[in-house]
Amino acid sequence: MPSSTAKSAALSVAKLAAASRDIAIPRGHAELPVTRETFDQVMVPCFAPAPFIPVRGEGSRVWDQAGRMYIDFASGVAVTALGHAHPAMIRALEEQARKLWHVSNWFTNEPALRLAQRLVDATFAERVFFCNSGAEANEAALKLARRYAHDHFGPHKTRIVSTHNSFHGRTLFTVTAGGQAKYAMGFGPNPAGFTHLPYNDVAALQTEFAAHGDEICAVILEPMQGEGGMTPGTPDYLQAARRLCSEHNAFLVLDEIQSGMGRTGTLFSYMQKGVVPDIMTSAKGLGGGFPVGAMLTTGEIASAFSVGVHGTTYGGNPLACAVASVVFDVINTTEVLDGVKARHALFMEGLKAINARRRVFRDLRGEGVWLGCELDEPWRGRSMDVLKAAGDAGLIVLVAGPDVVRIAPSLVISLDEILEGLARLETALGRVLV
Repeated sequence: MPSSTAKSAALSVAKLAAASRDIAIPRGHAELPVTRETFDQVMVPCFAPAPFIPVRGEGSRVWDQAGRMYIDFASGVAVTALGHAHPAMIRALEEQARKLWHVSNWFTNEPALRLAQRLVDATFAERVFFCNSGAEANEAALKLARRYAHDHFGPHKTRIVSTHNSFHGRTLFTVTAGGQAKYAMGFGPNPAGFTHLPYNDVAALQTEFAAHGDEICAVILEPMQGEGGMTPGTPDYLQAARRLCSEHNAFLVLDEIQSGMGRTGTLFSYMQKGVVPDIMTSAKGLGGGFPVGAMLTTGEIASAFSVGVHGTTYGGNPLACAVASVVFDVINTTEVLDGVKARHALFMEGLKAINARRRVFRDLRGEGVWLGCELDEPWRGRSMDVLKAAGDAGLIVLVAGPDVVRIAPSLVISLDEILEGLARLETALGRVLV
């Protein structure tokens, strides 16, 4: 029988455990007043946020601290794929929050397995690795490609081919893979073994493989470049990459961080480009606002990662995977995917009408609800001016470099919100491009 000392200790533990559940959070601390100036005082200056602070969202509408409403054409950089506070996501989060928050990858968990099964059933993939972000997903993809090539072809096969103006994340490895030197400068020495070629240039790709095919372990491409200017990959280019990779025992890695989860009108963009990748990455819209990323591949390729070779603390978190499963179920429907195509047509019609009246865009391009509005010659370099003017007009947009205004709203944005947002965009253009 337990001693009196043990009983006393157990009682104390029980009392402490009960007390920890009943701790009252001081209201004054939780409601500490903050302003945009607080950012400059307490945050590392990696960002330059807008002058207003969003505090509440519903669908494709956002309200700031002053109660002003904005139409959201950005969705958190193509993240809130179902808009803000979607009821199905709220239900999934609340239900999972009462069950299990985190167990680490010493265990598996039901939400992660269910999400993985959904992804496998709907794509080319046979295996899934979960992480927290697109950068981590791309990091895992490139590590896997090099590990497989090392084990099967030797230590010389390390070269990774990427493209100019690409963007693949902010880790040292993925920022080096990206084709924008401004993001990699000042952090050297950067990882070696990368080659950057012009995007959509089949001849350059053929020349690279002719010269270094035995050394190339992977080609990493965005099916459509997002941060680099909203440039769609041509079917000929993507198919050439697929063929050359197959001929030279290299992997085609498709970065679908932004293009995936219905944004271009199919569940993943590769499904409408006539290619199948060896490795694919997903994040952003995958969680609809809850941080989650995934790397997808075949069973054969995945075998290069044995126990302990790669890992993550939070990847496969039950909360994230429960929410992402509901996001997946809503997006992977005919209604939503066909709706994306219909919204594309409406956006393009509205943008062309604006351009007919004001002649501010050189080109309007993109796929699904992922659009790039390239500014015409007199307004080159002023995309940030448009973004700021849009905020003043009650509209949230993005940029893709100095010359392109980027639009990436919720996949289920309403007709009224599209029309109201386009009207506000025209107001902003009239204020700043004069």
